[in-house]
Order: sequence, then C-alpha cells, then structure tokens
Amino acid sequence: MLFNLRILLNNAAFRNGHNFMVRNFRCGQPLQNKVQLKGRDLLTLKNFTGEEIKYMLWLSADLKFRIKQKGEYLPLLQGKSLGMIFEKRSTRTRLSTETGFALLGGHPCFLTTQDIHLGVNESLTDTARVLSSMADAVLARVYKQSDLDTLAKEASIPIINGLSDLYHPIQILADYLTLQEHYSSLKGLTLSWIGDGNNILHSIMMSAAKFGMHLQAATPKNGTKLLLTNDPLEAAHGGNVLITDTWISMGQEEEKKKRLQAFQGYQVTMKTAKVAASDWTFLHCLPRKPEEVDDEVFYSPRSLVFPEAENRKWTIMAVMVSLLTDYSPQLQKPKF
Repeated sequence: MLFNLRILLNNAAFRNGHNFMVRNFRCGQPLQNKVQLKGRDLLTLKNFTGEEIKYMLWLSADLKFRIKQKGEYLPLLQGKSLGMIFEKRSTRTRLSTETGFALLGGHPCFLTTQDIHLGVNESLTDTARVLSSMADAVLARVYKQSDLDTLAKEASIPIINGLSDLYHPIQILADYLTLQEHYSSLKGLTLSWIGDGNNILHSIMMSAAKFGMHLQAATPKNGTKLLLTNDPLEAAHGGNVLITDTWISMGQEEEKKKRLQAFQGYQVTMKTAKVAASDWTFLHCLPRKPEEVDDEVFYSPRSLVFPEAENRKWTIMAVMVSLLTDYSPQLQKPKF
C-alpha cells in the first residue's frame, strides 16, 4: 500500500501559496511579522503551525543572507548562554549549534554523559530547574522523547529537541530550507522516503502537509510503528526528493545483522532515480553508509547533502533567535 500525505488547502494563505529562492530572493511586498515564538519550546514540529515554521525558514534565510553573503556581524544573542546536553554524539548538531550560537554573540556550554546524567545522578526535575537558573535555553540530544517532555514541563527556559527517538525537528528545518533554495517553492513537491520508519520520517509527517507537500514512504517489515509500503521503487515513483537516513541508529548496534537483512533492496541508486521525477534531488542527514545510498547518487550533482548539512547551522541559529529574542527579519518576507 502506498501512502500519500496530501493537504486540502482550505485557507487563502495556503491557496495563494508562497515561493522563495534564497539565491536571488524573489520577494513579495514587506509584511509586518505577526508570528511570536519567544519563550516557546521546540520539541516537535507538530506543535507549530505552517506559518510559524515558515517564519523560522524566513529567519534562516535572513541570517544566512546578512551574515554569509553581506558579511554583517549580528550579536543578537550577546549575553545569552546555551546548555547543550548530548546523550548521543553528533558532528552536525554540535558544530552547527556551537558555532552558530557563538557567531551570534552567545556562549554555548557542551555537556556530555560524563558531565550530566539525565535522571541518574539527579532527577530530571532538579536538572531542569538548575539549568533554568544558569542558562537561557537548553538544546538536548537524547534517547527518549519523554525526557525532553519532562525537561520542558519543569524548566522555565526554552527546551529544544536536538534529536530524540521520536523526532528530529531541527534536521527537517534544514532539509526544508535546502529544498526551498533549490526548487524555490515547497508547495506541491513529492518527498519519497526510502528507509527506516524513524524520527526523521516522523518529523516529515508532522510538517510536510503544512506546506502542501506530498509524502511517499517505503519501510521494510521490521516492526516499525508505521507501515506505508515495502517497495522502494513504488515510494520513489514520481518523487521530486529522494530521502534516506541511517538504517542503524545509535542504540541499535545489536540489531545490525537483522537490520541489514531487512533493508536488502533499499539502497538508493540510479535505478531508484529512474522512476523519480525528472528534477529529482537527494537528501541524507548524515553520516551516511554506502549500503544506504551508492556513490553515484550520493556524489552526483543532484545530491544536496552538503548544502543540507550547512543549513543545519542557519536553521538552528534561526531557532535560537526566534525563541530568545524579539528580532524580526530585515529581508522581505519570502513567497512560500
């Protein structure tokens, strides 16, 4: 069975549609920003409206343009500090958050399991209250979404999901910014997911319809929570964006042999791309293993994986600015 996520565009804002392209900034008339995210938590994109997610993408494009292209210095987070809790190691999440927060004038503080044990040496409630007294926000990369929910409940500062077992919202923001830059519009794109039914797929499902995007997903019969189709070529058929992720997440190493067997036939190759749309592109949140996607696709001109990785920085900066300040983008509001 092939599952398509489609949205009925019942309001004028979605029916009119909005497109933008970061590279040349084809923009409409400047509009007063009515979205206010200051003080909010970012636990899952399910909790945000389409306009609120669009605002974070707009702010990402604004910061990227002003800092990277114009060379401006924007100390928007001067005097702010960020606690970074990492139960799981990461290259892109750590580097993008640390360098981005510092670039905006703030001070990031990295905490590993050697420094802090969530709910072990100290209760989650006590940890949340201590962090609230010393930092302005916390980004936590954890095993359990329930730990994030508890931190958010007990803390008086914004809690940001850097990854959990259920969701990875900051990765999806980077993916959407990358696709917006490439296609100049998200509305009407078909996303073809080929791989595990994991936190990335969950986050796409929580947000794609808010932009009028369609979703086709293939996952193997391996006990995942949502079964859409078992045929990778069926999922890829007509897709604009081919997406996959690691087959073996941290904490699943003991399942490696079983998972590699279950994912036989799921490698993204040019054979997969042949049934996709003529303008197909490829995304992978990294790190990548060759069995997930071959070199011909991964290093092809259609692959957007490295711009996607860079955009982790601009989108997390936008998240921090939107949750901690009253800043409004200076760039005219893009057309989505």
